[in-house]
Amino acid sequence: MFKKPVLAESLIVFLIVLCVHAVVWDRYSWCAVALAIQAFYVQFKWDRLLQLGGAVFQFRAAANSGLVPASVAIPLLGIAMKERCGAAGVASLERFGIVVASTGMLLALFLSVIAVGITKPVPSNTCILTGVAGSVIVYTMKHSLTVSEVIEVLEVLLIFVYLSMVLLYLLPRCFTPGEALLVLGGISFVLNQLIKRSLNVVEGRGEPIDFFLLVVVVGVVLLGLFFTVLFVFLDSGTWISSLFFHMMTAVLGLGVIMPWLYRLIQRNPLFWLLQFLFQTQTRVYLLVYWTFLAASACGVVFYQNAKRSCESKKHQASTITRKYFHFIVVATYVPGLIYDRQLLYVAAVLCLAVFIFLEYVRYFRIKPFGQTLRHLLSLFLDERDSGPLILTHIYLLLGMSLPVWLSPRPCAPKGTLSGAGALVPYSGVLAVGVGDTIASVFGSTMGEIKWPGTKKTVEGTMTAIFAQIIAVALILIFDSNVNLNSSYAWILASVSLVSLLEAYTTQIDNLLLPLYLQIMFMA
Repeated sequence: MFKKPVLAESLIVFLIVLCVHAVVWDRYSWCAVALAIQAFYVQFKWDRLLQLGGAVFQFRAAANSGLVPASVAIPLLGIAMKERCGAAGVASLERFGIVVASTGMLLALFLSVIAVGITKPVPSNTCILTGVAGSVIVYTMKHSLTVSEVIEVLEVLLIFVYLSMVLLYLLPRCFTPGEALLVLGGISFVLNQLIKRSLNVVEGRGEPIDFFLLVVVVGVVLLGLFFTVLFVFLDSGTWISSLFFHMMTAVLGLGVIMPWLYRLIQRNPLFWLLQFLFQTQTRVYLLVYWTFLAASACGVVFYQNAKRSCESKKHQASTITRKYFHFIVVATYVPGLIYDRQLLYVAAVLCLAVFIFLEYVRYFRIKPFGQTLRHLLSLFLDERDSGPLILTHIYLLLGMSLPVWLSPRPCAPKGTLSGAGALVPYSGVLAVGVGDTIASVFGSTMGEIKWPGTKKTVEGTMTAIFAQIIAVALILIFDSNVNLNSSYAWILASVSLVSLLEAYTTQIDNLLLPLYLQIMFMA
């Protein structure tokens, strides 16, 4: 069923790994190659387990395991970060890149070992291959990491194991194994970083906006875990439970999250946030503009639901209708990237917190808006929202924001990166906002030639590549900080490979594509 798309998807990922390996060419890139090869073999074991229902947890249907693209994404990101920051002479972030790469490899190996262990009969050839790849990676880590860094990697692995057991049990059919690796691995790494920095607070060290991201992400995750356990024993749909939900949210926010952030930034978080948001006139203009776009997005939701009421209760939003939100997000992010990236950074964190909080309200049916949100958002569901949570809009926000959050600012002299690296913050805009949107719109309306084994069309992919090249040209015109230094061939190759990956992957493209385009640009 999945063989042809899986082979094509894996081939594209291998090409990306080899491109990064050709640029970096060190022992870490060799480890990434070994990891990709063993993940390719293990992926078929995972796919077989999913088809036979032999996996320990319930994963998202209508998709393969996604082990190959997920396994190498985090290691490649760490390798690219190490290379970029090493070239800039920032030793601390170079070491951080090594830790990220090592952590990603260990998490991917753990997921591979799980698949091999529960496959009956035990696949001896795959076991040998996984053992060889694991030995290479462990040997490299032994000669690359300090003792404290090894402990840090093992801490992330431990957090990942516990989070996986809890969240995959509580949220069936929300993730594929690959998506779980990316999402839960990222949350585990963020939680470990927050604990590490909280225990080693040095006044004046670290950017407040970085601490803000860590605290908010961990805070909303802990909030969700708390209420999930609580509402096992209580009916969440009553007014008493809803009142308790709002009261406890305020208590946890003001009593735990705010003091935690105060300890890290050494100032009142609310005063700092208000001062930051309204610091310049440009920020005020951007906030007013973003408020207008947010109101427009809400208007689209209400209008489409009004059409459903008039036409048919079974009416579902079309692909083109859902892509309206992609256009709105592009219109939101581009001015922020050009005029004030720090404001965009903080605004994206706030928006993520609001999105996740509203999803809690919808999921737990919290009064007075829970049932209304269920009705409004059900119009925009697709096959990827097969679990109890609706995550596609959150993935869209993450895909646009991750390149902004993960862009190594200290490794960019005077705030700019030369070559293709200058486009790193625009990775989400190009891959999801432009490429994925144009491919869907043109492919669904004018596409006739389909890629083998998929519903995606050649016309959609070619149009997406062309649109992203046009977008790069417009970025060059309007953003004076972007200097490509004649790296046009690399940009074209990067955009083309990621567009082909979009055509063949069955994973959440809003999350996967920006990561790979960012990796290619950073390399």
